[in-house]
Amino acid sequence: MKERLRHTAKRLTTNDRSEDGGRPSRERTDDGPRVPRPKRARSAAVAPSGVARSAAGAAPILPPESGAPHVLIVGGGGTGGALAHDLTLRGLRVTVVERGEITSGTTGRHHGLLHSGARYVTTDRAAAIECSAENKILRRICPGSFEENDGLFVAITDEDAAYEKRFLEACWECAVPSRRIEREEALRMEPGLNPELRFAIQVPDATMDAMRMPLRFFATARCNGADIRPFTEVVAVTMAGRTVSGVRVRDRSADREYEIGADIVVNAAGPWAGRVAALAGVTVPVAPSPGVMVAVRGRLCNMVVNRLHSPGDGDIVLPQRQLTVVGTSSWLVDDPDDLAIAPEQVEAIVRGSAELVPAVAKAEIRAAWSAARPLIGGSGAGSGGSTGSGGSTGSGAAGGAAGRELGREWQCFDHATDKTPAQGFVTVAGGKATTLRAMAEGTADVVCAKLGLVRPCSTNDVVLFPHSAWYSA
Repeated sequence: MKERLRHTAKRLTTNDRSEDGGRPSRERTDDGPRVPRPKRARSAAVAPSGVARSAAGAAPILPPESGAPHVLIVGGGGTGGALAHDLTLRGLRVTVVERGEITSGTTGRHHGLLHSGARYVTTDRAAAIECSAENKILRRICPGSFEENDGLFVAITDEDAAYEKRFLEACWECAVPSRRIEREEALRMEPGLNPELRFAIQVPDATMDAMRMPLRFFATARCNGADIRPFTEVVAVTMAGRTVSGVRVRDRSADREYEIGADIVVNAAGPWAGRVAALAGVTVPVAPSPGVMVAVRGRLCNMVVNRLHSPGDGDIVLPQRQLTVVGTSSWLVDDPDDLAIAPEQVEAIVRGSAELVPAVAKAEIRAAWSAARPLIGGSGAGSGGSTGSGGSTGSGAAGGAAGRELGREWQCFDHATDKTPAQGFVTVAGGKATTLRAMAEGTADVVCAKLGLVRPCSTNDVVLFPHSAWYSA
């Protein structure tokens, strides 16, 4: 194991293997029954009333609305992209600023799971329900972006097996489809599973490229008029009294500073949201909680594999093209830019994942990385937050050792209601990659209400441009 870890840094800088891109060819090596190949979601786009569509099945191209309020979004992750898309569909002028490349923060560094909600049914019911609903919506509006391979929650020990009843009941209560499958069927579906498994429970998980799905939101927003500026870092929030009037930014590519005015500023900086809020003199209860993920060579499973227990470390295995991503861990930090990975964390994740898929133990490590989750919790909760639809504060406090006790729900804070108010300033934090559209909808509702506008959301029906449109001129 130590020898494998010693060379991980070197491998991080190389990408000369064909298995890092493209789908693998699969040869049948047994005479067992063929498992049906996952099907792609298909849907017809529904355009908002009175909007012409740019192409059959694609998102609408909206005419610019002269004199529309201007909303500036800080943060070019998945939530910022989804919010830009939502607000442009509602006819607002939108600018997004991101200190690095688009999706280069937490969004581009998660494991690529489209959650069914099953992972949180016993620990975070509200998050599970929202993931279940958004899973279906994203398949409809992002056709072709997911490998709809389903997931298995595998029981290995007596303790795992005893969790079955609680898990299945919680799945039913959270509207997460699930079915028990016996050992033999599970091994036919996934021959690489631990042969000592007792049984498994199948759920509608899926996998995705961590960056390509969010890029569809950015591409569609830009085609509808959003101004998206990467490598543009917010260095100050400009204010008139206690009203936010815009931001001062540093163009990191041109090494110059300038100001951008706005009617509303939305802080969607993820685990960095606390820093951005501090520039406006307010606080938000964001607790950065990093998690380590490890990619190993070879596609060791074709379905998402979880351990049948409450979420823990090293208990999830996902196929990504011809690699396999295993994870994850959880702890709390003050600085989301300081995410050092200890060798023992990688060892623990590989060891735990190998209990589910034994081939992980001997697989070559391709890369190890970490991303900070922007969880809700901690001492910043003194301000009175305005909650967007679907969002609420997570439970627990940020003082825990691991961060597992913090909820995966999201919240939109209208800082006009803080003890020290900041008018025209809103923060959205928490949530999952799977819930980015719902987070954007709830935040856009808050923004429109603050502007005195009645503009309904249409993002649950509008099919997005492909991710490749982001790279088009």
